[in-house]
Amino acid sequence: MRILVIGGAGYIGSHVAREFLDRGYNVTVLDNLSSGTRRNLFEEAAFQYGDIMQPLQLREIMADGYDGCVHLAALKAAGESMIKPEAYARMNIAGTINILNAALSAGIPNMIFSSSAAIFGSPRYLPIDEEHSKNPENFYGFTKLEIERMMEWYDRLKGLKYASIRYFNAAGYDVQGRIQGLEMKPENLLPIVMETAAGVREGMKVFGDDYPTRDGTCIRDYVHVSDLAAAHVTAFEYLVEKKESLAVNLGSETGVTVQEMIQRAREITRQNIPAVVSGRRPGDPAELVASSKKARKLLEWQPRYSDLDTLIDSTWQVYRSNFSVT
Repeated sequence: MRILVIGGAGYIGSHVAREFLDRGYNVTVLDNLSSGTRRNLFEEAAFQYGDIMQPLQLREIMADGYDGCVHLAALKAAGESMIKPEAYARMNIAGTINILNAALSAGIPNMIFSSSAAIFGSPRYLPIDEEHSKNPENFYGFTKLEIERMMEWYDRLKGLKYASIRYFNAAGYDVQGRIQGLEMKPENLLPIVMETAAGVREGMKVFGDDYPTRDGTCIRDYVHVSDLAAAHVTAFEYLVEKKESLAVNLGSETGVTVQEMIQRAREITRQNIPAVVSGRRPGDPAELVASSKKARKLLEWQPRYSDLDTLIDSTWQVYRSNFSVT
């Protein structure tokens, strides 16, 4: 079967493309390389340089015929989205409309959408399941929620089946070392820890140590990117078999504090990783942990690599190679 991975040269997209290839699919990557890199492309996959903001180009590419597409192209910095909502509305919402319309025009029946836990906002209870109220606290989360709502209508009115995969905190790298391209301008905790370990940063900040958690720092749910990628494939296969849309949360269901992440990274990398405590960031909940019960039931999904040591070690191998750390 033929799969189009939109945004497949990026961090998550390259792992998704790799997983489809590993399972014998015919993969084409569509990317404008604004945040992705050619280092993350594979010889076995075709590559189309393209932009989701070019609807005619999208239609031409999709007209080549695909059984499904994976949509990972988006702006994703929550803080930036509060400063530049117009950019996020254009890229995330208008860009997705272009993708949906091109998919309909080409007769593509299935879409896998890269959504986010940001659609939920601050937790009313833990772990967060699919029935949790949806009240995003940043514009990025708003765009993801609006896209999910649009896809519901496209399913209802046009029969376009979709799977919305709601990530919590994606981390780690391919354990076989086949993906070496680093994220550009990372804002998540583990890449910042790795940049500090590799000497790219002189030090890092811990935003608050007075939360009601076991060590005072925030707790987050980290899921290995290869485990996320596997869920994209099984979600596509679910759409093909069941012919019904779905939305699932994906996390490890295990919370890790900021200090636990930093301390274990020091032990694994054998680097100092200077970290100073700073003030809390506005809107940072004390704890965010997912329930992946629905994904386990419907997709038979089980995280294989989302333990803390594998998350850190697989990431460190890539950073150590990129920055020649001995």
